[in-house]
Amino acid sequence: MQKSIQLLWFISLSLFARPAQADEKKAPLRFAMVGLNHDHAHGFLPGAIRRDDVALVGIVEPNQALADRYRTRYKLDHGLFYNELEVMLDQAKPQAVAVFTSTFGHRRVLEACAARGIDVMMEKPMALNLEDALAMAGAAKKGGIEVIINYETTWYASNHAAYELLHPQAAIGELRKVVVHDGHRGPKEIGCSAEFLEWLTDPVLNGGGALMDFGCYGADLMTWLMKGERPTSVTAVTQQIKPATYPKVEDEATIILTYPRAQCIIQASWNWPFDRKDMELYGQTGQILVPDKEVVRLRTGKDAEVSSPVPPLPGSEADSLSYLIAVVRGEKVPAGLSSVATNLVVAEILDAARTSAETGKRVDLAPVAPKIPE
Repeated sequence: MQKSIQLLWFISLSLFARPAQADEKKAPLRFAMVGLNHDHAHGFLPGAIRRDDVALVGIVEPNQALADRYRTRYKLDHGLFYNELEVMLDQAKPQAVAVFTSTFGHRRVLEACAARGIDVMMEKPMALNLEDALAMAGAAKKGGIEVIINYETTWYASNHAAYELLHPQAAIGELRKVVVHDGHRGPKEIGCSAEFLEWLTDPVLNGGGALMDFGCYGADLMTWLMKGERPTSVTAVTQQIKPATYPKVEDEATIILTYPRAQCIIQASWNWPFDRKDMELYGQTGQILVPDKEVVRLRTGKDAEVSSPVPPLPGSEADSLSYLIAVVRGEKVPAGLSSVATNLVVAEILDAARTSAETGKRVDLAPVAPKIPE
């Protein structure tokens, strides 16, 4: 019991009680948004326009009705809006672009930005498929740009505390099993916009349904927890429990990843009775439960479980926009959950999961990772 308490106390100190540093006064980062038909834009834009360390210089949204709704709701200048991506990039000259298009649109936006040396942050998942992800990685490398893949769970302090307990502290021994739960009642049920639903429930524009929408979270977290190791096999089962609501895509998915000495079960669903993004880690000598973004629960050996609140992540680790600013300024390099390297593995996992679900068979991954094109 005492050991568990000490470990959680150490995590709190080492991760989050960092000395404050004086910020140098720097010119605001010029950034643009591409696409508004991803509802996550509503969570990003209000905070961005309130900050004084960034300046919004352009928005690309060809759907005029949608653009007008955003312009009116957030009192944005009409001159910020563009119909064409390339025109905005060349005229507004942003230093970075935040992408809120369909997943189908990610590759085109990244390639246009890479050709101009503009760093990119996009909403998860990185790409429709592994082929697109590899092409995007190659374009980013050729253009010398940084790329961030934004997952909500990247900014959960509890996930980082769990990682510290697992690896530097080895609090539960070698990892054996991870269970990740992600999803909600369904995008239509929770009130997503018509523009969002149009592509989110389309197998061409999103690459699938719940498997892509929420399966990517578990694949991202597990790849990070495994320090980039690729699974040896992927098995997936998908269902259409609500075919009348989602006729084109699956609304239920379970993905099993196997490793030489570990296993991960990803439960992605548009059928949960409530919103959830939580995970369970089981090792040789204990367990770490992450019920939400602010709490970690640790149980080791015969000790009783200890539940500990975790302070928010500090500084540039606190949220996606702060991270983007630090990356563009050369203060950080995208790593871990947000990195291209991790998300190439995610794309490989999701491709294999789709194949497994379609064929009803386990998919064994090649021993060598696919190469990024030159």
